[in-house]
Amino acid sequence: MAQSEHHPGGSIGWTSVPPVARVTLSHAGQLNAISIQMWRELRRCFEEISARPGLRLAVISGQHGAFAAGADISEFSAQRMSREQVRAYHEDIIAPALRAIAHCPIPVVAAIDGACIGGGLEIACVCDLRLATDRSRFGVPINRLGFPMAPQEAAALLGLVGGATALELLLEGRLMDAEEAYDKGLVNRVVPQALFDDALDTLIRHIVAGGPAAARRNKWLIRRLMELAQGPGLTAAQKDASWDFADSQDYRRGISAFFNKTRPDFQDD
Repeated sequence: MAQSEHHPGGSIGWTSVPPVARVTLSHAGQLNAISIQMWRELRRCFEEISARPGLRLAVISGQHGAFAAGADISEFSAQRMSREQVRAYHEDIIAPALRAIAHCPIPVVAAIDGACIGGGLEIACVCDLRLATDRSRFGVPINRLGFPMAPQEAAALLGLVGGATALELLLEGRLMDAEEAYDKGLVNRVVPQALFDDALDTLIRHIVAGGPAAARRNKWLIRRLMELAQGPGLTAAQKDASWDFADSQDYRRGISAFFNKTRPDFQDD
């Protein structure tokens, strides 16, 4: 069975040959930059996979030589300029898609080849395992645009790599190669690109050879214990304050500089 929709703003397609579902990120010419439409499709895709009997594993990969190179920046001016728009974008569009992946009852593997940046890295963070080629690159360079990571997305990054590496990614905004990403816990395994398909097939065989009920319970147990260890999270007031940056002039300077291909002159106002 195959389900896929193709649009100018990119698409999420998925196929299933039980026991494996394969999910594909596709945005030609944009390194699979994730549009609002794609975030919504991703959520629907994983809601369907979660409800589908007979599936024991889902694999997410990208087309066009990348996993995903962040959010679709072309949508900023129309969809992400006001505080209300920014909050709705993260809480009503991105967060439900990431939750649908994280809460999928079966194991989810990110098969990463190429750029895994910004929103692409956020998707990888909520998967259960991450297999990468040696040519992959990882990072969250949003500091160059003058805004921070949203709370729900930062929590997933923090849970995966801890505070030191999360701050390194966010404060420096540089990209890590696959070897460094492995050393710092962003990925579970790195293989040469020529061996990637074989390595992925082996990983799939190992997972589906195990008991499906045990896999589901292990996934639930580990994620629940991690949630308990992280504590209650932000208060309502703290969550609200996390969107203050959208009212700043620096936010507008960063976005304007990106579109004009200039260096932003941040002034902390």
